[in-house]
Amino acid sequence: MKVVVQRAKDVRVIVQNEEVGAIKNGLMLLVGITHSDTLEDIKYVADKIVNLRIFEDDEGKMNQSLLDVNGDILSVSQFTLYGDCRKGRRPNFMDAAKPEFAEHMYDLFNAEIREKGVHVETGSFGAMMDVQFTNVGPVTLIIESK
Repeated sequence: MKVVVQRAKDVRVIVQNEEVGAIKNGLMLLVGITHSDTLEDIKYVADKIVNLRIFEDDEGKMNQSLLDVNGDILSVSQFTLYGDCRKGRRPNFMDAAKPEFAEHMYDLFNAEIREKGVHVETGSFGAMMDVQFTNVGPVTLIIESK
């Protein structure tokens, strides 16, 4: 499992000219699932994300988590995170999970975050989406389970 985590504000996802998800403040997640991902991977990554101390405290230091600042998450499935660009000019997506498995794991991942008390909005799995947001900081991290 691979997730790009971006501290963000004013996040929204649009599908066919309709807003399907939006948050004001928190984290924008691009979530990639591979064939070998398990429930343990989901639990590890979800716990890491909600507890990462990447929000500033009163002294301006990154010392607070998403839970500390009562932030939300907008989660978007992103199979292209497993694109391999080492050979040729067209990415190879063989490491990305098949859609049925990926959607199931993506849903479990979002449910795991919700169980930790975080509000989660999502895009539409498999749809062509326009994602709009401001990356605050900017702060961008990649969390991997392997």
